[in-house]
Amino acid sequence: MAEQYTFQTEVQQVLDILIHSLYTEREIFLRELISNASDALNRLQFEMLTNHDVLAPDAELRIDIRVDEAAGTLTVSDTGVGMTREEMIENLGTIAHSGARAFLEAVKEAQDKGVAQDVIGQFGVGFYA
Repeated sequence: MAEQYTFQTEVQQVLDILIHSLYTEREIFLRELISNASDALNRLQFEMLTNHDVLAPDAELRIDIRVDEAAGTLTVSDTGVGMTREEMIENLGTIAHSGARAFLEAVKEAQDKGVAQDVIGQFGVGFYA
């Protein structure tokens, strides 16, 4: 007679193992934040080229990095697309779910219009690094 058992996992430990196997350098978080900002700019640029309803078709595409030694913070900000509350819950609350992958599918569909984009993040774990 076959027995059934419930599969259990320590999510934090699995995530830690995964991140440390993909990202071996401590400073990788900065590259990940910059690549996320770059992806946000690419998505905005894609919208500017393919969506005539974009409010500011000539908006400046920029990534800013600010260090505040007194506060002990490093801020990476961009002028690209943002995320709604629902997108943050879906994309940041689900390990290995990458919004970049869905975006790449949309880009593939638009390639016949001569629009091509590069998207850096595809694994869905860089944010946690």
